Amino acid sequence: MQPLLSQACTETFQMVLWSTLIAVAAGLPLGILLVLTDRGGLLQNVLANKVIGQIVNIGRSMPFIILMVALMSFTRWVTGTTIGTTAAIVPLAIGGIPFFARLVETAVREVDNGLVEAVQSMGGNTWTIVRKALVPEALPSLIASTTTTIIALIGYSAMAGTVGGGGLGDLAVRYGYQRFETELMWITVAILAVVISLIQFAGDFAARSLYSRGGRSGPAPKLRLLKATEPAAADAGKTA
Repeated sequence: MQPLLSQACTETFQMVLWSTLIAVAAGLPLGILLVLTDRGGLLQNVLANKVIGQIVNIGRSMPFIILMVALMSFTRWVTGTTIGTTAAIVPLAIGGIPFFARLVETAVREVDNGLVEAVQSMGGNTWTIVRKALVPEALPSLIASTTTTIIALIGYSAMAGTVGGGGLGDLAVRYGYQRFETELMWITVAILAVVISLIQFAGDFAARSLYSRGGRSGPAPKLRLLKATEPAAADAGKTA
C-alpha cells in the first residue's frame, strides 16, 4: 500500500497546489474588481459588474463533475490530454477561480470605508487604495478564504480522481471500491481528514496571528495615515 499511497498523495498535492495558485492569482483581482465596479465603488460600472458577477455565478453554480466534462476540449488544447494529474489541474483551477473571487469580494467589502476615504483625501488613486488599504485590511479574511478554497479543491481533486485525474480519489475508487479493498479506502479517507484538519488549523492560526498583532491588517494602515497627517497639521499650525 505504501508506494500507492505515496504516489497518490504526491499527485493530490500537485493538483491542489497548482490549482490553488492559479485560483488565487486570478480570483483575487476578479473579486476586487467586483467591489470596485459595484454601485458606489471607485470604478463604478454597473454593466461590467453585472457581467462579471453573472460569469462568476455560472462558474460557481456548475457541479464540478459537469465542469470537468464541459472543459475536456479546452483541457486537451492546454495540456494535450484529458487524463492524468496535469489535465486535472485545468478544471480544478477554473472551478476554484469563481469560488475564491466571491470570498475575496466578501472580505474586501468588510473593510472600513472610512479608511478608503482617508486615502482618497491624501490624494491616493485607485491602485494605491487597493494596495495600501483594501488588501492589507482584508488580509486575515483573505487568508481564511484561501484556506477554504484549498479545502474545497482537495474535495474537487478527489472527485477528479474518479475520472482518471489520479490522486487519492483515484486510489480510493480503483482499489478501495472496485477491488473491494475496504481498508485502503478508509486509509485514504483518514489521510484526507488529517490533511484538511492541518490546513484548517494553519489557516486559522495565520489569520488569528494577523488579527492579534494588527500587522498589515490591523490598525497599522490607519496609524500610518495619522502619522502622515500629523506633520501636515503641524506645518499648518506654524504657518498660521
